[in-house]
Amino acid sequence: MRRLALELLSLCHAMDLHNQPDLAVRPSDTIEFKAVLLVDDDKQLAQALQWILADANFLVDVANDGAEALVKVKANEYDAVVCDVMMPKLRGDEFYLQARELRPHLADRFIFITGFAADAKINLFLTQTDSKYLVKPFPIQHLINCLKQLLD
Repeated sequence: MRRLALELLSLCHAMDLHNQPDLAVRPSDTIEFKAVLLVDDDKQLAQALQWILADANFLVDVANDGAEALVKVKANEYDAVVCDVMMPKLRGDEFYLQARELRPHLADRFIFITGFAADAKINLFLTQTDSKYLVKPFPIQHLINCLKQLLD
């Protein structure tokens, strides 16, 4: 073990550290991450979507109901929100209205996910707010594409 350490030390001394190539990452080589708040009371779905969106280069924060999401919107800046409509404590539509007051720039940065798009009240809300939405179950790539389009 001591012999290996001595060999490594002599190797380090032999290297010319002043003439090493510049390996710094250039700004054009960096990946820009967008912060997304994912709000869904289905914890398994939320966790799966968090991992999938992270693989697509999104920074994903999760809230499991609208009340928790509202606390997070007060404390953090997000580029977009992916939000279920039907949730306990504070529904997605109610959360949207309150979040929009706190962070007006988020008004057109919501993507709703719902299994209840045919419900008259929910459909009216989605139509009146001109919100983007996906009906559960949806192909994951549709969500990724929708987010990318929203954030471009």
